Amino acid sequence: MIISLAQYETLRFNELKRNLGISQPMLSLTLKELERDGLVNPTYHPTIPPKVEYELTPMGQSFREPVNALGQWTLGNLAKIDAAREIYDAVAKN
Repeated sequence: MIISLAQYETLRFNELKRNLGISQPMLSLTLKELERDGLVNPTYHPTIPPKVEYELTPMGQSFREPVNALGQWTLGNLAKIDAAREIYDAVAKN
Protein backbone atom coordinates (compact mmCIF):
# COMPACT_ATOMS: atom_id res chain seq x y z
CA MET A 1 0.00 0.00 0.00
CA ILE A 2 2.91 2.34 0.68
CA ILE A 3 4.23 1.72 -2.84
CA SER A 4 0.80 2.57 -4.28
CA LEU A 5 0.45 5.75 -2.22
CA ALA A 6 3.97 7.00 -2.83
CA GLN A 7 3.95 6.43 -6.58
CA TYR A 8 2.72 9.90 -7.42
CA GLU A 9 4.45 12.14 -4.90
CA THR A 10 6.70 12.50 -1.90
CA LEU A 11 4.74 11.86 1.28
CA ARG A 12 5.42 12.75 4.89
CA PHE A 13 5.27 10.11 7.60
CA ASN A 14 2.00 11.41 9.07
CA GLU A 15 0.38 11.56 5.61
CA LEU A 16 1.23 7.90 5.11
CA LYS A 17 -0.02 7.04 8.59
CA ARG A 18 -3.30 8.87 8.05
CA ASN A 19 -3.91 7.41 4.58
CA LEU A 20 -3.05 3.86 5.56
CA GLY A 21 -4.73 3.71 8.97
CA ILE A 22 -1.69 1.89 10.34
CA SER A 23 -0.03 2.18 13.74
CA GLN A 24 3.06 4.34 14.04
CA PRO A 25 5.35 1.45 15.08
CA MET A 26 4.18 -0.74 12.19
CA LEU A 27 4.58 2.08 9.67
CA SER A 28 8.08 2.87 10.98
CA LEU A 29 9.11 -0.78 10.72
CA THR A 30 7.66 -1.14 7.22
CA LEU A 31 9.34 2.04 5.97
CA LYS A 32 12.70 0.92 7.38
CA GLU A 33 12.32 -2.43 5.62
CA LEU A 34 11.40 -0.72 2.34
CA GLU A 35 14.41 1.58 2.74
CA ARG A 36 16.67 -1.40 3.44
CA ASP A 37 15.29 -3.12 0.31
CA GLY A 38 16.11 -0.03 -1.75
CA LEU A 39 12.49 0.81 -2.57
CA VAL A 40 12.02 3.98 -0.49
CA ASN A 41 14.27 6.96 0.10
CA PRO A 42 13.70 9.10 3.20
CA THR A 43 14.62 12.78 3.36
CA TYR A 44 15.15 14.11 6.87
CA HIS A 45 14.45 17.78 7.59
CA PRO A 46 16.00 19.18 10.80
CA THR A 47 12.90 20.99 12.03
CA ILE A 48 11.00 20.95 15.29
CA PRO A 49 9.17 18.64 15.24
CA PRO A 50 11.34 16.59 12.90
CA LYS A 51 9.94 16.12 9.41
CA VAL A 52 10.67 13.09 7.25
CA GLU A 53 9.48 12.73 3.67
CA TYR A 54 9.49 9.49 1.72
CA GLU A 55 9.72 8.95 -2.00
CA LEU A 56 10.14 5.89 -4.13
CA THR A 57 13.60 5.15 -5.46
CA PRO A 58 13.96 4.23 -9.14
CA MET A 59 13.68 0.57 -8.11
CA GLY A 60 10.57 1.41 -6.07
CA GLN A 61 9.11 3.15 -9.11
CA SER A 62 9.71 -0.01 -11.16
CA PHE A 63 7.76 -1.98 -8.53
CA ARG A 64 4.60 0.12 -9.04
CA GLU A 65 3.23 -1.86 -11.98
CA PRO A 66 3.29 -5.29 -10.26
CA VAL A 67 1.88 -3.77 -7.06
CA ASN A 68 -0.93 -2.06 -8.96
CA ALA A 69 -1.69 -5.31 -10.83
CA LEU A 70 -1.95 -7.14 -7.51
CA GLY A 71 -4.25 -4.43 -6.17
CA GLN A 72 -6.49 -4.67 -9.23
CA TRP A 73 -6.59 -8.47 -8.91
CA THR A 74 -7.55 -8.14 -5.25
CA LEU A 75 -10.35 -5.67 -6.00
CA GLY A 76 -11.63 -7.91 -8.81
CA ASN A 77 -11.71 -10.94 -6.51
CA LEU A 78 -12.85 -9.28 -3.29
CA ALA A 79 -16.26 -10.97 -3.28
CA LYS A 80 -14.62 -14.39 -3.72
CA ILE A 81 -12.10 -13.63 -1.00
CA ASP A 82 -14.86 -12.54 1.40
CA ALA A 83 -16.88 -15.68 0.61
CA ALA A 84 -13.85 -17.91 1.19
CA ARG A 85 -13.19 -16.21 4.52
CA GLU A 86 -16.80 -16.71 5.63
CA ILE A 87 -16.63 -20.42 4.78
CA TYR A 88 -13.30 -20.80 6.55
CA ASP A 89 -14.51 -18.95 9.65
CA ALA A 90 -17.70 -21.03 9.81
CA VAL A 91 -15.71 -24.27 9.62
CA ALA A 92 -13.13 -23.02 12.13
CA LYS A 93 -15.86 -22.30 14.70
CA ASN A 94 -16.96 -25.95 14.74
